[in-house]
Amino acid sequence: MGGSHSREGLELSDTETESEEEEEEEVSEEETPVSTPIRSQTQTVAPTPTSVSDIDAKLQSLKLKYSSPIASLSDKVKLYLHTGGTSSSARWIVSEKSTHYSFIQSTDGKDDDASSYWFLIVGSKVRAIVSRDLQLKAFPDQRRVDFVANGVWALKFGSAAAYHEFYRQYERGLFENTFGVEATEENRIKVFGKDFMAWARPAEADDDIWEDAEENPERSPRILTPIKRSADLLEEYEEEAANSGGIQSLALGALDNSFLVGNSGIQVVKNLRHGIQGRGVLVKIGSRSGEFSTPSKALLTKAETNMLLMSPEILGRPHSTGIHQVDIETGKIVTEWKFEKDGADITMRDITNDSKGSQLDPSQSTFLGLDDNRLCRWDMRDKRGAVQDITSSAASPVLEWAQGHQFSRGTNFQCFASTGDGSIVVGSLDGKIRLYSNSSMRMAKTAFPGLGSPITHVDVTYDGKWILGTTDTYLILICTLFKDKDGKEKTGFNGRMGNRIAAPRLLKLTPLDSHLAGADNKFHGGQFSWVTENGKQERHLVATVGKFSVIWDFQQVKNSKHDCYSNQEGLKTCYCYKILLKDDSIVDSRFMHEKFASGGSPEAPLVVATPKKVSSFSISTPSRRI
Repeated sequence: MGGSHSREGLELSDTETESEEEEEEEVSEEETPVSTPIRSQTQTVAPTPTSVSDIDAKLQSLKLKYSSPIASLSDKVKLYLHTGGTSSSARWIVSEKSTHYSFIQSTDGKDDDASSYWFLIVGSKVRAIVSRDLQLKAFPDQRRVDFVANGVWALKFGSAAAYHEFYRQYERGLFENTFGVEATEENRIKVFGKDFMAWARPAEADDDIWEDAEENPERSPRILTPIKRSADLLEEYEEEAANSGGIQSLALGALDNSFLVGNSGIQVVKNLRHGIQGRGVLVKIGSRSGEFSTPSKALLTKAETNMLLMSPEILGRPHSTGIHQVDIETGKIVTEWKFEKDGADITMRDITNDSKGSQLDPSQSTFLGLDDNRLCRWDMRDKRGAVQDITSSAASPVLEWAQGHQFSRGTNFQCFASTGDGSIVVGSLDGKIRLYSNSSMRMAKTAFPGLGSPITHVDVTYDGKWILGTTDTYLILICTLFKDKDGKEKTGFNGRMGNRIAAPRLLKLTPLDSHLAGADNKFHGGQFSWVTENGKQERHLVATVGKFSVIWDFQQVKNSKHDCYSNQEGLKTCYCYKILLKDDSIVDSRFMHEKFASGGSPEAPLVVATPKKVSSFSISTPSRRI
């Protein structure tokens, strides 16, 4: 489950590291992988120059996209390399005692119109495109930045002015690489909008909304102790999955059972106070045609007696032309529904319940659907309100398009979720997050701008006050609260927020943990813990990356006086989390319903599934100091 944290975040000590220069480890001379920004384009990267004079020559030969000058070579900096991972021998060693960095714009030199990107070059060891894949973490009080580029590195600057100049150039390069325009004030307004300039200038943002939104803020500790490893994650139960095809996803129930969905069927397991347990019935899945691929989504409905399974029409594609409805009590597919509008077949990318608690309603007959440019509600009854005939062996019955809107183009919806009252949050490919009220799907009440990374998963609290968006390299937490002109508190689902919008917060891995998670591993499935009752507050956030299940304390993240937020640059970012490490890549990590919290823990168990095993963990309350 992981040990104590390494010395990654400790202040670099010259007396400790300079004596070890002879033990310096060499970095692989293979080309550092180039990350892909939103406007990705294949490009050839020249070999890294090996001396300052070579870099100077290279700078003179480059073709530039913009008229702005290339950054000149820096004052001397010291480059450190982290070795030893999280072991007891982990340490920083001096890689280059005295070197230079530069930010350059580079193309392949073959086409005047080829895309040009900012690169960071440090001495002879580092050449990397400027993107969020660097996972750059700033330490202003130490005049230092840490980052990932085929290893974990630290740059130490000789003065505060030198540090701030580096960070200014990094922010410029990140903006231009991400959005494809120069980092001018005019372009920042175009990208974010006047109402969202707190996102572009977080240092000037008003944090009052965050303070107002805290649960019992008068009783909140002023400082919370960072807890970064899993000493207080207690494994209650683990067992091999009976699903021989491997677990692909979890469908957690709030009643008696939960379900492990895989290639060969659906395994039914029992919900208990300490987690899920039991080699239950394995329901084999098969359609009328005899063919059925692994569901891309499993949705419990009708008081958890039925399950809707959505599978891609073509294996590997995210879009589906219909769903299969399974009667859990009999273990059989009741029918195969088709998505259709105005007599034409259409597709859906995702489905979800009408609201956070609607899967517990035995009379529920509707659910929500999402495609690239569609948002709608489907009804399993016909227009007259009668249940359709689903016993016929004829063509599949058609779902009724009960409500929704088909946008002309450009929305690029990717994922969505619903609140307790049925309001809807939608995440998009361009990073935008839109809020729709429970009464209209035609126009978003609020549209938060993107930071340049696609939203791959989105969740929302039961009360609609908080949104959690997942991207490949970070989670973004947004507060939807604002006060209208009359001083009344509202959320962005039921009112236009105008310029009364707080800056978001980011949840990220440290550069070391990001490196240990693996170059190809990405965040997925960021979720709040699960409540379905007004007045109840979610306690934790969880997301999966590689073999890591990463857990944040929700109250800690919201606390503006939390240690993580002191001496930071840019958007406030929380690096205090617990890591649960498994031996295999984690398929999904989700909290059980709040009703399964035991007396020893205020939080319900966390269920973690790998392809072959499922485990349940209890989480104790983090230690705190005042």
